[in-house]
Amino acid sequence: MTAAQAAAWGATGDHSPLMDNYGSPPRLFVKGSGAELYDADGTRHLDFLCGLAVTGLGHAHPAITEAVAAQAGTLTHTSNLFANEHQAPVAETLNRLIDAGSGQVLFQNSGAEANEAALKLVRKYQGRGRHGVVSALRSFHGRTLMSLAATGQPEKHEPFQPLPEGFRHVVWNDLAEFERSLTPEVGGVILESVQGEGGVNPADDDYLRGVRQICDERGLLLIFDEVQAGMGRTGTWFGFQHAGVCPDVVTMAKGIANGMPVGAMWARDDVAAAFVPGDHGSTYAGQPLALSAARATLAELERIDAPAVARAHEATFRSLLEPMAAVDHVRGRGLLLGVELTPEALAGRKAGDIARACLDRGLVVNGVTPTALRLAPPFIVTEEQIAEGVEIIGAAIAEGAA
Repeated sequence: MTAAQAAAWGATGDHSPLMDNYGSPPRLFVKGSGAELYDADGTRHLDFLCGLAVTGLGHAHPAITEAVAAQAGTLTHTSNLFANEHQAPVAETLNRLIDAGSGQVLFQNSGAEANEAALKLVRKYQGRGRHGVVSALRSFHGRTLMSLAATGQPEKHEPFQPLPEGFRHVVWNDLAEFERSLTPEVGGVILESVQGEGGVNPADDDYLRGVRQICDERGLLLIFDEVQAGMGRTGTWFGFQHAGVCPDVVTMAKGIANGMPVGAMWARDDVAAAFVPGDHGSTYAGQPLALSAARATLAELERIDAPAVARAHEATFRSLLEPMAAVDHVRGRGLLLGVELTPEALAGRKAGDIARACLDRGLVVNGVTPTALRLAPPFIVTEEQIAEGVEIIGAAIAEGAA
């Protein structure tokens, strides 16, 4: 970060007014347009991360801008003591896109809050004695205490022990181990269709089908955490749809409102009925300003057929990345891809070092594991921008290897 950017960020000398929760930011972005970001010095960057799979329609999209500006000029907030004009249309759209029978939506502000609500719903629905929840190792479900307990990354647990009880974590994509983990107190399962923060690891379709069958046999609620994989990003509206299974509960956030803070939990009608007034709430959740953006975003995602766009762009990325000697393999689906680099390409570095070299060359990606880059560009990215971004990745790898 340049001196001018540091000053704009608020740093004076060695002191910043902000907690050091995210480390020192390498850039201060002040403007975006489509798939491009501009920092405080006016330098252009291609955005292949989308604020962690959030801005699927790119930056400053005119339909979203117009919707938010109009809403800001009429009504921004009333609380959930009252209804607003966007709640029902957005909920109806999500119910239709999930396509798993009749269900209801509870709005939240983030993915972590949506998962917290889902985990509370399992406990309320199943009753005392069936509060246990199974999730996968390397999963990520949020940073509230209960969503953190569900997260299958023990290194993230230690600073905050003791965490809420009742959570256990099993090997990803191992159906036999999953079944062995089920004891009488287990009432629910939470899985990502593609593990995002865990390294962009897709679930096997047969694994999800097997989990669904076992849940049906044992009366367990199956929660799909679609916070990162949902909203068309993997080539279907929700990642679990690749396996053709039906969820009991779905959580979502990130891509719903193209950058406005919106999360949501969907549950089939009989499960949703377990929550009654007072069981769960949030001051800002579902407020009109945020949902105006969600309503406009969903309409535009449907208009462009976002899942089809994601599938087409995936093919382009694979055609350019997979022949590269530096790339061991590409995993993931649609526009949520993990690029696993070879040991020779890394040359003793970590993927985060490659991501920083890409940033210096004008491309935003991140190192999702020590050996893999995560790509989550917007649906509106062009073929030319994809080619430019892949060229930057190759140059960043070659520079360090040399």
